[in-house]
Amino acid sequence: MTTGEVVVYQQFLKPLRAMRRPACALTLGMLSIHTGVAQPASPGATQTYPTKPIRMVIAFPPGGSNDLIARFIGMRLTGKLGQQIVYDYRGGAAGVIGTDIAAHAPADGYTLLFASTSHTMNEVIRKVPYDTLGSFAPVALFGRGTNVLLAHPALPAKTLPELIALAKAKPGYIKYASTGVAGMHHFGGEMLKRLAGIDLAHVAYKGGGPATLAAVSGEVELMLATMPLALPNARSGKLRALGVGSARRSPLLPDVPTLAEGGARGYDFVVWWGLVAPARTPGGIVTRLNRDINGILADADVVKQLAAQGAETTPWTPAQFGAMLGENMNLWKKVARDANIRAE
Repeated sequence: MTTGEVVVYQQFLKPLRAMRRPACALTLGMLSIHTGVAQPASPGATQTYPTKPIRMVIAFPPGGSNDLIARFIGMRLTGKLGQQIVYDYRGGAAGVIGTDIAAHAPADGYTLLFASTSHTMNEVIRKVPYDTLGSFAPVALFGRGTNVLLAHPALPAKTLPELIALAKAKPGYIKYASTGVAGMHHFGGEMLKRLAGIDLAHVAYKGGGPATLAAVSGEVELMLATMPLALPNARSGKLRALGVGSARRSPLLPDVPTLAEGGARGYDFVVWWGLVAPARTPGGIVTRLNRDINGILADADVVKQLAAQGAETTPWTPAQFGAMLGENMNLWKKVARDANIRAE
């Protein structure tokens, strides 16, 4: 974990220190859309749910942004439901292993999957043992955030227009780091290349820590990073923020233009975090979970704490969340096809 991630982790852990970390674990598959609809629940099941701890599968190792946000929301959901949320870390294969476990879990509301952006990317570049949209019922979207394009201070380009000009003068010369082939930041980098009309050399690393070290040391000139990782490095001057990937500027970096403003017209890459359940989970249970999570997201303190880390709370209905998942799948299919992205 990088220094920046450690700081963010400590901030999120403050309200968690009084709680014992549950030994029990859960498995959460990945998000799904309207084809993975929830099923009607019997009145008894809806009225008594939940009667035992709920397992949340996290398809990535502990310590990263997924873990931070899952626990931040999970701690509060425990209070709403009156039952403990327990966490099952099933990392591997860019989230496919944990997602598959959740996809084949009983659809009873006691197994949920914490999902994030890569959920809608996996199926478009590799064969997966589940149907991303059909094997899951959308439950709730916790929040959305943005990526930041960061440059080493030694790079002559101080703005995105200057970077574009330099990259066009030296095609393939400037290198950008990603957290791995066919990962979120690889997709983001290829989008930038296509929309800005430039050629950058992709260098894949095994995770955000190594990628950040490579950028800070000058081994590569560029990297894309989520806001929690980008902020400490941008504010310390170790890396320079050239643009944010969302359609509008971030209040955390108000002087940094969007990538679309800087010359990558149409660039809009939003990262997200949310919760899905196995398909055919009773509709009454999905409704209950959605209502309680949206109640958490309406709390001013929650909004403030998540906003400080670059996450905008998004209290959507399951249908709205499902529609977003479908749109994400279509976007990544196009990016993967245009850039010929394939899993290793």
